[in-house]
Amino acid sequence: MRLPESANVLLLGSGGREHAFAWKIAQSKRLARLFIAPGNAGTALCGTNVDINPTNFGSVKQFVLSNNINMVVVGPEEPLVRGIYDFFREDSQISNIPVIGPSALGARLEGSKEFAKDFMTRHGIPTARYRSFTKKNVEEAYAFLETLQAPYVLKADGLAAGKGVLIVPSLEEAKRELGEMLSGRFGHAGDTVVIEEYLSGIECSVFVATDGKSYRVLPVAKDYKRVGEGDTGPNTGGMGAVSPVPFADEAFMGEVVRTIVEPTVEGLRKDGIDYKGFIFIGLMNVGGKPYVIEYNVRMGDPETEVVFPRIESDLIDLFEAIAFGRLDRHELVVSPRTAVTVVCVSGGYPGEYAKGMEISGLGKPSDSIVFHAGTSAKGAKVLTAGGRVLAVTSFGDGIEQAAAASYRTIETIDYQGKYCRTDIGRDLL
Repeated sequence: MRLPESANVLLLGSGGREHAFAWKIAQSKRLARLFIAPGNAGTALCGTNVDINPTNFGSVKQFVLSNNINMVVVGPEEPLVRGIYDFFREDSQISNIPVIGPSALGARLEGSKEFAKDFMTRHGIPTARYRSFTKKNVEEAYAFLETLQAPYVLKADGLAAGKGVLIVPSLEEAKRELGEMLSGRFGHAGDTVVIEEYLSGIECSVFVATDGKSYRVLPVAKDYKRVGEGDTGPNTGGMGAVSPVPFADEAFMGEVVRTIVEPTVEGLRKDGIDYKGFIFIGLMNVGGKPYVIEYNVRMGDPETEVVFPRIESDLIDLFEAIAFGRLDRHELVVSPRTAVTVVCVSGGYPGEYAKGMEISGLGKPSDSIVFHAGTSAKGAKVLTAGGRVLAVTSFGDGIEQAAAASYRTIETIDYQGKYCRTDIGRDLL
């Protein structure tokens, strides 16, 4: 099977990742019409926003049928964990329309930390030592904590809006936080808590496209999670990203492919898990050896905003190869240039922040790509509508040059409470 030469695409999601998807899809020679549900002020520049909740599968189905959609691309994790891929496969009216994303079972790699750790153990994929606990065996959990060295890593098993992972410095605090997690701090996401040993090293994000049999490794990125300069302060959804990553050289990536990527894809096949989409492998480089910190079952944010601009080949061709099992014949073309993304957030993020602030300077000429994350349109005005507002991506001949270009563009954009880190990529120089 193939897509038509000119395809109608529905993209689900509304963040910076989805604007990057929309921006790249819109460049495809094979695109007829692009719809984004629900989208943001930036995606509206690439296609048509539609007011549909991505987790309302019935509404998604009706839109697909009414608008002759040829492919559905899923940006965020929640529709995948809830089973949108299976919903399409099991409905005879839409079963012929490919969905880019894994089955609900495959999405458990992100939806359940316990499932993911069991998968890694079963398939010999290097990861930190761990055990899972519930309220019923909390005393065993305390005993397991006592076998570990500080700091301590606690992970809510389920989806917790990116806030379910805690790294705490002392045993006493770890026991207290564990008790709070098991008592409903993260709702049902924390009914089970995974405790694992802390790995010391430097992180990077490896993205893999797979059709369930073959794979292609996309550009590697490093993101910056903490809100403050020098990686201080609370965790966020991401304050910036860099690609490529200097330490992810040919030798390191060869080890990643051999010990992690190939066993992951082969493990999915052996376990009979239907997976046609992206795998985001969060890695820790521990003395040159890669260990898996977590799986996500979609592209990362803000990493997509730094990875997709480096991909020079056609994105719809990539989606078609994923959907119809031809990824082994797909040529992925990647720019050798360096890209740096800097995220502008609302004042107070990741805590309380105001919305509805008018953004100025977006129309000014620039060498950067300005991706919208949390924005909305009100007439001709663009307003802030989230914690992470914009992701500014620039190219350069190295990290320093690319970062400088992004910061120059950010200086021309303004809104009340604008904040960004000024040190993205500096640790890699």
